[in-house]
Amino acid sequence: MSKKDHHEHEQHHHKDQDHHTHHKEDHHGHNHHGHDHHNHHSHHAHDDHDHHGGDGGHSGHGHHGHGDHGDMMADFKKRFFVTVILAIPIIILSDMIQMFFNYTVAFPGDTAVELILATIVFVYGGWPFLTGLVSEIKDKSPGMMTLIGFAISVAYVYSAATVFGLEGMDFFWELATLVAIMLLGHWIEMKSVMKASDSLESLVELMPQEANKLDENDQVITVSVSDLKKGDRLLIKPGEKIPADGHILNGKSSINESMLTGESEPVEKSDGDEVIGGSINSSGSLTIEVSKTSDEGYLSQVVQLVKEAQESKSRTQMLSDRAASLLFYVAVVAGIVTFSTWMALGVDTNFAVTRMVTVLVISCPHALGLAIPLVAARSTGISAEKGLFIRNRIGFESARRVDTMIFDKTGTLTHGEFGVTDIIPVENNVSEEELLRLAASLESQSEHPIAAGIVAKGKEKNIDIPQPEDFDSITGAGITGNVDGKVISIVSPGHLQREGISYDKERLSKLSETGKTVVFVLQEQTLLGAIALADAVKESAKEAIDRLHQIGMETVMLTGDNEQVAQEVAKQIGIDQVIAEVLPHQKAEKVKELKKDGKRVGMTGDGINDAPALANADLGVAVGAGTDVAMETADVVLVNSDPLDVVSIVDLSRVTYRKMIQNLWWAAGYNIVAIPLAAGVLAGWGFLLDPALGAVLMSLSTVIVAINAQTLKMK
Repeated sequence: MSKKDHHEHEQHHHKDQDHHTHHKEDHHGHNHHGHDHHNHHSHHAHDDHDHHGGDGGHSGHGHHGHGDHGDMMADFKKRFFVTVILAIPIIILSDMIQMFFNYTVAFPGDTAVELILATIVFVYGGWPFLTGLVSEIKDKSPGMMTLIGFAISVAYVYSAATVFGLEGMDFFWELATLVAIMLLGHWIEMKSVMKASDSLESLVELMPQEANKLDENDQVITVSVSDLKKGDRLLIKPGEKIPADGHILNGKSSINESMLTGESEPVEKSDGDEVIGGSINSSGSLTIEVSKTSDEGYLSQVVQLVKEAQESKSRTQMLSDRAASLLFYVAVVAGIVTFSTWMALGVDTNFAVTRMVTVLVISCPHALGLAIPLVAARSTGISAEKGLFIRNRIGFESARRVDTMIFDKTGTLTHGEFGVTDIIPVENNVSEEELLRLAASLESQSEHPIAAGIVAKGKEKNIDIPQPEDFDSITGAGITGNVDGKVISIVSPGHLQREGISYDKERLSKLSETGKTVVFVLQEQTLLGAIALADAVKESAKEAIDRLHQIGMETVMLTGDNEQVAQEVAKQIGIDQVIAEVLPHQKAEKVKELKKDGKRVGMTGDGINDAPALANADLGVAVGAGTDVAMETADVVLVNSDPLDVVSIVDLSRVTYRKMIQNLWWAAGYNIVAIPLAAGVLAGWGFLLDPALGAVLMSLSTVIVAINAQTLKMK
């Protein structure tokens, strides 16, 4: 981010700070301590190598929408079937195969037929590999496409030359089987990792497309959000999304910003307060003045941060590409050494060329094309059963190396909704149950999350909740109504102070320090008791942290919520380090800082504010109950929103990697034997590797690789 951008970013956030930090005496006047302002998502919003895209991403396919990706998969499938159909006559007509299996099929022009079929296979079937080879060479990062493209080109050119008179046997059958198996491998891989839609699109979709603008005569006209200018006045009805950043001219409402900021409760706003585009107006009707157009607003800044992270992602290559890259160099060197050695020994050029071509062609093992995709497909299958959705294979592969796992708090380690923790009657004649019954009766008329928490507790205890009469809200303080003929109010601590009603301040401050929100129940001016609520920690959070510690991982909580609340949750579940009160753009900065210290960072989050952090982490994990944007920028999505699944990702990544390494050894092990034999190391003893025998060995290594991939299991 340039200094200017950074400065604007800072400015933007400082302006917004009040919307994060002014204490929310909301429609209830509940004085909330726990705000998880920002939480969420970082993750690997990968670079343009849409690696799991199946063509190794190398043909420059960047992010694809669902449709695009499906089209690409269908394309590989079609090329595979066409190649298989054409490969059958090519194999039957091959002189080498005929010699090996001792049969003869010959007719006038048979070599021409073979050449025509092989040309179609080379151009049509091999096209993704040939274009991939060109883009990998341009990127100076030879990988799987280079190895395959190079091997099929050598096989085709040499074989075509034999048709036109060069002495030697053609490799058309080798070309056809190689193309068919490699297309199959890529098709399997794409099928197993069918990618979801594009992250930035879903961010933009959060913004409403139209706005209700007020003209000079206060008449409402519907305009496109893109036409809004600073200073325009907009009418926002209850339930509508706010179309642009601005401030309230008149009206009062509670606004749900949780998707954007991670703030766990709706924020009560009135005249003069800032509002963010994309947040939802819950209750009242508002008139706002636009202060930032859509391309300068908060959401578009998050979009920008995610985009930067996606572009700056280093072009990490997947394991199969690194192996293929190595094999490519080995093949070229072995080919040159083979040719030079035979020429130096004085044999005829034809023999030296044949040996060199044999080495180059068989150095691209068919098994390598399946070694990784089969394991990838298997691990994707296992992960899907466990409720882990792998969106980016590179991020998932790197999970095994993560040593520091960062968690957002609200919605990730906690449920993100209020639950009653303490019921404290003050009057002797009022029981806990009666206090809860009176409170739940009034709160049943309110939409507030705190109300929902109190009502839920009443239902859980099977308390009969009566309908209140004369229900009303007390401005900036709470609510009041008639329950069983008694005037009952539920108010904030601020209201008690203003009214001079005494209460046990010491006990209240203890509750507040542990991050709880406290409301008071009054009958007329008499205090009946208090109810404390908190965002409940997920049952599995402690076990998840313990298990991460067992596998040697450091844990960090990164939250927009206040320090006290964050420390309290961290203490309950045993998190090592707490970084609290951070704004969304600072989350991404914190991830970068940890990476600069040499740590391999995983980030787990669920809100838009986590998206930039998810995009910057080595492994981005989105909690399924979170926002689309978080999921879009993550490498892995936890469908069940269970923190324990983070441990499963690391486990699965480790066992998958081990299995991939085993398979690469089986695939490349064939080369360790075949390349020297093909080069003619044993020629002095009368043994030259017959290419058809090479094919049998090759088939054997492919079968072993396929069986080994199926044995992958999770602990």
